[in-house]
Amino acid sequence: MSQRISLKEAERKVFKSTFQDGLWDIFIGCIILEFAIAPFLSRSLGDFWSSAVFLPFWAVIFLAIWLVRKYVVTPRVGMVEFGSWRKTRLIKFNVVMLVVCLIALILGILSVLSFAAVPGWIHIARFSLIILVVFSVAAYFLNFTRLHLYGVLIALSPLVGEWLYVYIKVPHHGFPITFGITAGITILVGLVKFIHLLRDYPIPTEE
Repeated sequence: MSQRISLKEAERKVFKSTFQDGLWDIFIGCIILEFAIAPFLSRSLGDFWSSAVFLPFWAVIFLAIWLVRKYVVTPRVGMVEFGSWRKTRLIKFNVVMLVVCLIALILGILSVLSFAAVPGWIHIARFSLIILVVFSVAAYFLNFTRLHLYGVLIALSPLVGEWLYVYIKVPHHGFPITFGITAGITILVGLVKFIHLLRDYPIPTEE
């Protein structure tokens, strides 16, 4: 029994280490960056296209991260195939995330249908709650503890931005400031993690 527990704990540590290269942090930060830049584009492109225009950007970032992980990270830390327990946990994660996303979709539809009749802060609170739940669930199932912090920062960004807009008259509901700071923190953490990996895990030599 103790051997099974130790192997399970070892697998958990190895799985957790897959998020220590900082690349997912950088990717998440690039997605958050959209909310900081899109308000400047909404007047010329409209609300839909000011967001859709970032899809190719995300695709390029994802491809770059995949290439870096394959040709830079993997030669340093290697690869591992996880057992049935971890695969079952990932299946549960996908099912839970599907349910959460369906609930988020329903809440989003309700927000659209009642946009004019409901105070704006309620729509913002719904968005923040959804983000907080999604990131908390992902952090729990993936053992990616930093997601808790990112979830809190993203959830607070629109609330703080709305406060800046109402009381200090910051344009664009404060999104460029709040989401810009959140994206900067996330990307910076990812870069620091990646630099530490390059320093701590040099490419093995033949010797």
